Amino acid sequence: MKKIVLACLLMGVSVLAQDTSKWICPSEVPQPEDNKLTKERIELGKLLYFDVRLSRDDTISCATCHSPSRGWSDEVPTSKAVGFQGRVGPRNSPTILNSAFQKKQFWDGRAKSLEAQALGPIEADVEMNMPLDMLIPKLNKIQGYKELFAKAYPESKGVITKEYLAKAIASFERTVISPEAPFDKYIKGDKNAISAEAKKGFELFQGKAHCTDCHDGWNFTDGSFHNIGLNDGELTGKELGRYNVKARPAWYGVFKTPTLRDVTKSYPYFHDGSVKTLKEATVLCSEGGRYENNVKNKSEYMKKRDLSEDEVDAVVAFMHTLTGPDVKVDIPTSFPQ
Repeated sequence: MKKIVLACLLMGVSVLAQDTSKWICPSEVPQPEDNKLTKERIELGKLLYFDVRLSRDDTISCATCHSPSRGWSDEVPTSKAVGFQGRVGPRNSPTILNSAFQKKQFWDGRAKSLEAQALGPIEADVEMNMPLDMLIPKLNKIQGYKELFAKAYPESKGVITKEYLAKAIASFERTVISPEAPFDKYIKGDKNAISAEAKKGFELFQGKAHCTDCHDGWNFTDGSFHNIGLNDGELTGKELGRYNVKARPAWYGVFKTPTLRDVTKSYPYFHDGSVKTLKEATVLCSEGGRYENNVKNKSEYMKKRDLSEDEVDAVVAFMHTLTGPDVKVDIPTSFPQ
């Protein structure tokens, strides 16, 4: 399948000013040459994504922390991901919505592709806690999966490896794309698709509030990394963010800018899940972060914007227009045997 037509690609061309084109979803989803999307790969990946047998105790699937009904984030909203036997992870579960368009995966960007990302949560002891040297033999004993891998990846001849496992899961994840939201109708020319308050919020979002410094383009993220001042003083452990990937001064305490698509569904907010409401998150950013001083490597974009409460409310009203219907997905009720 050389080209994948996605829900948001049906939005059409904007009838507003030409410079609004950056708010329109791209016409094709990025795909690596060695893992082009096919129906067989997507269906196989979906089964694997929802199959709890990929976890050590057969209780957790990828969907446990990235649920279709919760904006592809936690089924139960928590500040930190909860995995194997109730173990708590170090960070909030990020949404996988539109992750196909992200050049770096995870909050710290340590994975360069969805394929590189797919196996990490499976092996993580605080998530699915399933070593691949245990999982791969387990999957190879399931005849139904062997047959599906043979169809999806004929060169595998039905032999399941970690590489094919990663490719299959990544194939399904690439189809998790935002459906049309009220904002998309508005940007196409339907002036009645959003409220007057939301329109004011959109103007503030681009102007006085400076939200587009980080949340720009149709996916409302620059795909980059920033320290937004959630912590002061010296950082340690996972709070070092991308600095743990490579100790570059510019990466100290920085985390990936999340998409704002379906943001009303994916609370709590930020990498540490420390903020419960969208209004609180907006206020924090408009105040230049939680801490003003003693924040090493704080982003230059984090400045006080002097927004009134009405202006904050307008920005929040606008962000609500970025929420569309849930992505249509037939959740499997039976799995290969």
